[in-house]
Amino acid sequence: MAQAELQLQEALAAYSFPAPMAGTVRYGCGHINDTFCVLTQPKEGDCIRYILQRLSTAAFPHPEQVMENMVSVTGYLRREIAAAGGDPARETLTVLPTREGKPYFRDSQGQVWRLMPYIEGTDCLQSADTPELFEASALAFGRFQRMLRDYPAQTLHETIPRFHDTENRFSKFQAALAADPMGRAASVQREVDFVLARQADCGVALAAQRRGELPLRVTHNDTKLNNVLFDRKTGRALCVIDLDTVMPGLSINDFGDSIRFGANHSAEDEQDLSKVNFDLSLYEVYTRGFLAGAGGALTQAELHYLPWGGRLMTLECGIRFLTDYLEGDHYFHTQRPGQNLDRCRTQFKLVADMEGQFGRMEAIVARYAG
Repeated sequence: MAQAELQLQEALAAYSFPAPMAGTVRYGCGHINDTFCVLTQPKEGDCIRYILQRLSTAAFPHPEQVMENMVSVTGYLRREIAAAGGDPARETLTVLPTREGKPYFRDSQGQVWRLMPYIEGTDCLQSADTPELFEASALAFGRFQRMLRDYPAQTLHETIPRFHDTENRFSKFQAALAADPMGRAASVQREVDFVLARQADCGVALAAQRRGELPLRVTHNDTKLNNVLFDRKTGRALCVIDLDTVMPGLSINDFGDSIRFGANHSAEDEQDLSKVNFDLSLYEVYTRGFLAGAGGALTQAELHYLPWGGRLMTLECGIRFLTDYLEGDHYFHTQRPGQNLDRCRTQFKLVADMEGQFGRMEAIVARYAG
């Protein structure tokens, strides 16, 4: 039996299932963790399913910290959901204990596994085909902020250190530019100049945090549509999933990352930049949903800096793509030469569009905040 199969069987044996196991299959479209659907079959009734995951130690060198964050945050969310009359079993994830009562299992190879009930009757969508879906995801992530507004964010582990430290991303870009290990800098002078001209922008949010204007929040840090489960019957955004990157951060970054990938209609590596345009109407749709979900949980300073979230997360992502291109494409997976450069250019085009419409972005936030 292959080592991977041995580890899977070892993990399955670490848990006590209430019904006989009927099978285990790989599941989902994730690229980080190894995910399996475990099927069990009671003598009577329908199959009961579970999600079993092996955490990636490449992405998360301290998986035990990921699990500590997840257990604590989901426990807090269950209490909040129950108090509001909701269904904690369906509206947040539940970490099931091992036979020994622990929240995760570490196998003989040192890999960490976790088990959760499968939330039946839900769909995980890969793209927002309608503005209504985009707004529904915004409502879910805004609600996530509201329910966790009183959680002591500083007690969480930083599972990916300096993840949205835009100043640090700029410093790494400068180092890559100076080293120029692949001899590519001269051919991307326009992109280099774009970043250098926005050095001051990189510090806008972090400076506000240092001044005490922006509070530390519990943030998700991967606010994509496919990290929301939708109820199949009602179409409602039901549950925020993929909590591995939950850690202390700024609420404007969660908002901004959704705007970065959702408020446009182009592929991330689109080569024809005439097709890459910031969609203000989608920005408005998301803003309306996010603020409705947040329900007044954001401070006046957070509302003021919310449009900056879109600009900064897009700029930061573009800087990361450009840095990786200068260094030889070793971080982001590429399928063709120049793909990271194309990715960088799409982000910078969106940044420029946002800059040109920034006053209108601020007005939209003001309208729905009021």
